[in-house]
Amino acid sequence: MVRLPLTPAEVERGQRLGALLRRARGERSMLETALDARISPETLRKIESGRVATPSFPTIAAVAVVLGLSLDVVWAEISPPESRRERQGSGRDPRAQMAS
Repeated sequence: MVRLPLTPAEVERGQRLGALLRRARGERSMLETALDARISPETLRKIESGRVATPSFPTIAAVAVVLGLSLDVVWAEISPPESRRERQGSGRDPRAQMAS
């Protein structure tokens, strides 16, 4: 199987994910966190450093659970800034937009 090169956006998202997990882990050891998530410490190290920019969903979910992060928070943090703005919209109540 040939793996396509990552896009710059995927690399940036991986870096944001790594930074988020490092912040959430705080003083907790990488070894303890990885073992609790049932992944290898090397996998967690690679994710946190951005070397694995697109880890599998089950891996992200397992680490998030161990760190007490909701997947909604993880997604909001790693989404590109432009998609965050699109989700926020104009700041108006969506029901008001439907009524107009």
